[in-house]
Amino acid sequence: MGRKAYPAAEQLLITADAGGSNGVRVRLWKVELQRFADETGLQITVCHFPPGTSKWNKIEHRLFSYISQNWRGQPLRSHEVVINLIANTTTRQGLKVRARLDPNQYPSGVKVTDEELAAVSLKPDRFHGEWNYSIRPRALS
Repeated sequence: MGRKAYPAAEQLLITADAGGSNGVRVRLWKVELQRFADETGLQITVCHFPPGTSKWNKIEHRLFSYISQNWRGQPLRSHEVVINLIANTTTRQGLKVRARLDPNQYPSGVKVTDEELAAVSLKPDRFHGEWNYSIRPRALS
């Protein structure tokens, strides 16, 4: 979707919470972002919200509350029900949500070695480099 809309894009900015699967200290997150950067040729800049401040996440405030309202306590009995409830959500400002099921299986407990992490072309930002950094495609590093 993004490539069609922005074919000349060279960079991608991601804002993320400091915890969870895309957390500040999650090694696999950084290794997978490197893989994505290599595949797409995009420089990826990540800005994590400081710990405990996910309330600043605009997506959570502007979208998730509408999804919850759309559910209105309906039992989530199947993936199809969940996807349809999410996909039929709109906001007052006219945002329409698209959703689809990702049927892929993802292994749990994946360990990232020090060598794999060291191979990530990660450049910390001058301002809180532990939270803000860029990952360049290795072909461009």
